[in-house]
Amino acid sequence: MRNLNQDTITEAVVNRFAHTPDARLKEIMGSLVRHLHGFAREVRLTEGEWAQGIDFLTQTGHITDGKRQEFILLSDTLGLSMLTVAMNHDKPEGCTEATVFGPFHVENAPQFALGDDISNGAKGAPCLVRGRVTGAGGEAVAGATLDVWQSDDDGMYDVQHAGLGHAQNRGVLHTDAAGQFHFRSTLATAYPIPHDGPVGRMLAATNNHPWRPAHLHFRIAAPGYETLVTHVFRAGDEYLDSDVVFGVRQSLVADWVERPDGSYLLAYDFVLNPCT
Repeated sequence: MRNLNQDTITEAVVNRFAHTPDARLKEIMGSLVRHLHGFAREVRLTEGEWAQGIDFLTQTGHITDGKRQEFILLSDTLGLSMLTVAMNHDKPEGCTEATVFGPFHVENAPQFALGDDISNGAKGAPCLVRGRVTGAGGEAVAGATLDVWQSDDDGMYDVQHAGLGHAQNRGVLHTDAAGQFHFRSTLATAYPIPHDGPVGRMLAATNNHPWRPAHLHFRIAAPGYETLVTHVFRAGDEYLDSDVVFGVRQSLVADWVERPDGSYLLAYDFVLNPCT
């Protein structure tokens, strides 16, 4: 097609995808083109600005590797990750809310028995974590798989430490016959997301901070229930109302109680949504 102009090009591009065999892909591509073109028209995007945008995305790709996922950080800081979670995990009242997955999960983390210390030498005050996993009807969920991970006292995940040859503050455990779990870890602390790359420069340019409130990640899976990906956030953290990735839900905020020996206790129960 020739002689396209700013008024006719959008439908021409959409029509280019008209014969896409996958109906869902066709729908997504058509909507994506219309929204991208609509954005460009709304802000009267200049060629120089779009060149800067392409350079930003290129830098985001270049800094991404096996230990750092800058595109996840970009999605998180634009609120797109949490929007997707909210749209796809609208759970019945009483079920534990989901939140963002984040870029620091590692598959096949070490297996631990209940009561073990998953910190494995990570810096931080000792912390006992305990709770119970039930279904929406109050039934115990025995044998549920708990995949747990968190940062250390320096605000770093193990995969961010150069040269560290073993996992720290992460592990996989299973609930007992009563749906209960307990393990030892370290006190959760607030930390900044990696901000030495393009996402960090975007945050600085828009006068936003890179901080996340203190939290502990959980991915909980059991047959017959929807897999839950969530955090538990530490009450009183100064960043609860300005989480850089928009992930805080009030129902996920809990107290880390200091004990006489200087260690901490987090007690939190999870309620899974049955599969339909």
